[in-house]
Amino acid sequence: MSIRHLIVIVSVISFFSSCVPTKRLMYLQEDGGETDSIIKVERIQKPYRIQVNDLLSIRVKAIDQDVVGMFNPIGEQNLNATGEERLYYDGFLVDAHGNIRVPTLGEVNVLGFTVEEVREKIEKALLEQYFKEEANIFVTVKLAGIRYTTIGEIGSGSQVIYKEQVTIMEAIANAGDIGEFGDRTDVVIVRQYPGGEKRHHIDLTTIDAMRSPYYYIQPNDLIIVNPLPQKAWGLGTTGLSNFQTFTTVLAFLTSAILLITR
Repeated sequence: MSIRHLIVIVSVISFFSSCVPTKRLMYLQEDGGETDSIIKVERIQKPYRIQVNDLLSIRVKAIDQDVVGMFNPIGEQNLNATGEERLYYDGFLVDAHGNIRVPTLGEVNVLGFTVEEVREKIEKALLEQYFKEEANIFVTVKLAGIRYTTIGEIGSGSQVIYKEQVTIMEAIANAGDIGEFGDRTDVVIVRQYPGGEKRHHIDLTTIDAMRSPYYYIQPNDLIIVNPLPQKAWGLGTTGLSNFQTFTTVLAFLTSAILLITR
């Protein structure tokens, strides 16, 4: 076998092996035929428990709004602030000890509690120490948006979505989607727990991802999308781009061989 034939064979094999299969680029694929179906998405994960550096939005309402004004502080200089800025000024940040400072109540420990438990705790304390039952106060406690960070083959940076629940598909779309060289079959989620951080993996190319306990993200999640091997090889994801690369390399090798053999 001549050197030219060997180069052609190796190039063809490399060409087909280097293309990224369509199945690695498609989201939430089903194993069966193309039929409509209902996918039961189960919330397997436990309710989120508040951690250090979380930002809470707490509001107190009553029949007489004047008596609860101190619990809903909005500085005059910040009335034009919106979104993140408003929450920065008006929110309650959980400090390193797991506490927030609430008017009249002082330090309130919220570390490890759910938002519903914090609501009940604050409402009970206000009724015992400041208001009477006749005040008919109404307390709401929410996380000030779900904050997460994305790095790798995806739009990188910190993101905030103002919803009670956010799926990883929504989080990825909000970050600008995964790039053509991103590995959708093994997306890594680094999640914070009271005892430290844990790494979780989810395959977004299969419909089973919707049944994963990590399909819904949590505040402070770090989403990592690693690159496919094709990026390190300097190849494209489509057959056309690979064909152009290999024809260029093949032309160079052919020219070099002709010059050497002459």
